[in-house]
Amino acid sequence: MKRLAIVVLCMGCSSTPQQPDGGFISEGGGEDADANEDASSDAGGPFVTGVVSFEAGACSGFGQAELPQIVEGPPVGGGTSQGSTNVVSLGVGGSIVLSFAPNAIVDGPGDDFVVFENAFWVAGNSNAVFAEPGEVSVSDDGTTWLTYPCTATAGNPPYGKCAGVSPVLSPPASPTDYPACGGDAFDLQDLGVTHASYVRIVDHSGETCTSGNQAGFDLDAIAILHASQN
Repeated sequence: MKRLAIVVLCMGCSSTPQQPDGGFISEGGGEDADANEDASSDAGGPFVTGVVSFEAGACSGFGQAELPQIVEGPPVGGGTSQGSTNVVSLGVGGSIVLSFAPNAIVDGPGDDFVVFENAFWVAGNSNAVFAEPGEVSVSDDGTTWLTYPCTATAGNPPYGKCAGVSPVLSPPASPTDYPACGGDAFDLQDLGVTHASYVRIVDHSGETCTSGNQAGFDLDAIAILHASQN
């Protein structure tokens, strides 16, 4: 979980830690937001509309009680200097699979979707990023997955093509105006894919679990930059 400089953001201090239970299945309607000309605004906009599965890792659970709504709709970023608390923590080695029905990601010019976590710059230094990286995979059928090469080792750079590395700048920037919106963008072309209905994120933070429910990758939202209806 993120900390503002050296001050702990005690996310969920007044709540009881959630126990990993996995297998969460839900479909919901996310919020609409302004989108670019290629991103769909139908049925939840160009965002997550459901959580297909949630496999909680050790010391996970912050935000779990608010699934799926907490990861639907646009991001609620904290800017470059602090991490947002509008997230679900995957825990050490945890994973989540997300859907966008009735929309899907398609390959267009440049990047095709953006993953928003809650990384931030320590003491305002853009070269000192507090990051909890996550491995990103895509699938069109929910069974066969192709994975971007996240090379983080124990959460340390070089990160390769990981999510959870760049601060979230939306709002005020539109969540589909990349790179102004912040977050980490991905291009389907890099994997030789033209259409994806699902995104999976697996924690690669390498954190050591001691106690609490705030460890690992903290998912805020995903925005589709190039979308079509399934």
